[in-house]
Parts: sequence; structure tokens; C-alpha cells
Amino acid sequence: MTELEIDLGAPETVTRTYTNPVIASYLADPFVWKHLGVYYAIGTGPMEAYGQRKEGAEASSAFSAQFRIFPLYRSEDLANWTYVSGALTPPAEELGDSFWAPEVAFSDGVFYMYYSVGSSDKMHQLRVATSKHPHGPFTDTGKTLVNPAVYSFAIDAHPFQDDDGQWYLFFARDFLDTDDGAHAGTALMVDRMVDMTTLAGEPKTVLRARNEWQRFLADRTMYGETWDWHTLEGPSVLKHEGRYYCFYSGGRWETDQYGVDYGVADSVMGPYSDEGSEHGARILRTLEGSVFGPGHNSLVTGPDGETTYIVYHAWDKGWRARQMCIDQLIWTPEGPRCAGPTTTEQTIRVRLDPQSKL
Repeated sequence: MTELEIDLGAPETVTRTYTNPVIASYLADPFVWKHLGVYYAIGTGPMEAYGQRKEGAEASSAFSAQFRIFPLYRSEDLANWTYVSGALTPPAEELGDSFWAPEVAFSDGVFYMYYSVGSSDKMHQLRVATSKHPHGPFTDTGKTLVNPAVYSFAIDAHPFQDDDGQWYLFFARDFLDTDDGAHAGTALMVDRMVDMTTLAGEPKTVLRARNEWQRFLADRTMYGETWDWHTLEGPSVLKHEGRYYCFYSGGRWETDQYGVDYGVADSVMGPYSDEGSEHGARILRTLEGSVFGPGHNSLVTGPDGETTYIVYHAWDKGWRARQMCIDQLIWTPEGPRCAGPTTTEQTIRVRLDPQSKL
């Protein structure tokens, strides 16, 4: 439990304390959003829960009846979280049994969940599901956002709404060329959304991997060839003082080299530059001995209505589970930085609603 202290200097606020991880259960690729004063967190769940579908008809039936995909939590203050349920009703079985990195957008009274689904042959497609309630259940719309015949591996969809109301979808997909010094591997794209379930079909490259710390695996066999494979994934976009910052995770998610960096652009469709990232991740990186492989972040305004927090996962010390953590994002003359990863007690200021029960 966190402590509650009345701030005598500002009676309209209270202070909550927390220590990472704020969710100790398995919750990778965490996405947090706020709706009607309540925070919701969703992410990739334990693979063994999803894998029950592989164990025969009886297990498949039990999976469909008892399990929903993607753990969902709620909070009043970003510090204390309560499990709600799984969020997504299992879609058609032929789509696969690996479900990754959900994110949610709200438009015209409907919640849209963007996620990827695939199978052990490494093919993944982007899907969208809908619900009338933030708790779900979300139901797949039957639509694929990116044609699998064009991009057979597409993951980590991130919906972003600009100031004029226009929505864009950032995502990651595989590149095999090495033009202009880029590495083969997974990297970032953006496309304008015609509506909440349809892309314009005019994607632009956001960022390609160019640095050694972004290596996923040397001598990786993919698409029938062997590559020095590099990875950029998990895009999350924030507009700050008229510029667009695309935060991303680089490297291999199973190692302590994984970390968060960013690119910046004057236009939402780019071009983006991550100049300055040559020597390693500038936002989040492993804290030797205590925080391992922090990454795949989302960004959210805190309950004081002012402070921006970066939400991310990191491995426990036994490398058994990725757990959700939060830390303050700080703006410096050199660009965005993070106060973490932290392992000690931190504070969150909460602006009280007159009818709040806090």
C-alpha cells in the first residue's frame, strides 16, 4: 500500500508514494490511458495463458470460455492498480496464438484496441478490436490494418491523434534492405488513418536501426537468409512545443541491452531524426544489478494534470517476468530524459476532484 499525505502548502492536492514495479504481475508492453478520471493499463500477458489453445479441443474450449487476452488494470492515481479482467475476446483461431502489445484509442463513443496476432512461424499482422466500455470485452472487427501480403511481420501499433483531430498509426515492420547505412531488421513506420479501422495506404518510414546497441541478433536466419538483425519497436508519440517525439525501444527485449530512445520531427509524418543515439539509449537503459531491459513504453499525463510519466516494462531480477514501472519524463535543453529507472520510493501529486474519495 502507498502512503497518503495531505500537502498543507497546496490543499487541493495530495501526494501518493510508490515503488517500482507498480504492477508486480506479468505485464509487458504496457499501455496506459485515462478516461473520465480513471487510468487503465493493458499489455502483453503471460504466454502460457494464451498457449492453452494449443492443447486440444477441450483446452481450446476452456480458453474461450474462461480467458480473455491482454490483462487489464485500473487506477485512480497511477500508483495503486487493481486487476479488472482480460480485455480481448479470443479472435478467429486461424489468426494465431501469439498476441502482443495492445493499445487503446477512444473516438466517438467507441474504444478501439490495436494489437498484433501471429503464430510460431513469426508472421504477425495488425488488427483492431472495439468495445463500448474501457473494461471490454473487446471484439475483433475482422479487419487487418496492414496487408500481410505486403508486410508479413507488422507489430506494435500506436494510434496518435494530432491537435487538429487527425489520427495516425505508428507501427513496426521488417526491412531487408541496407540502403544508406541502415541495418536489416524491424523498424518504424507511420500512416494516416482514414477512419479508426482503415489506413490511407501511404506509409512513411519513421526511423531505421543504424547503431550497434540496437542489434537484436547477429547471424539471424530470417526470410531464408542470414542477417545481422537490428530492431526498433514499440513506438509512442508525444507532441511537445510544436515538435513530434517518437519514443521507441531498441535492441533485443530478452537482454540487458534493451532500452528506450527517441526521434524528433517537425511534421507528424516526418522526416524523423534520432541523432545523438549513437552511444546508447538516452531515455531508459539497464540499471546494473537492479533494473533489466527497460522498454516498450507509453506516455501519460499524471493525476496533477501537468506531469508527464513514461510507463514501461522491466524484467524482475530472476528474468521471469516483465513488470510495469512508471517514472517522470523530464524535458532538458538536450531533449527528453527520464528520472529513472527508479527502484526507490517516488511521489505522485494528485489533483483532487471536489467529489474525490481519495
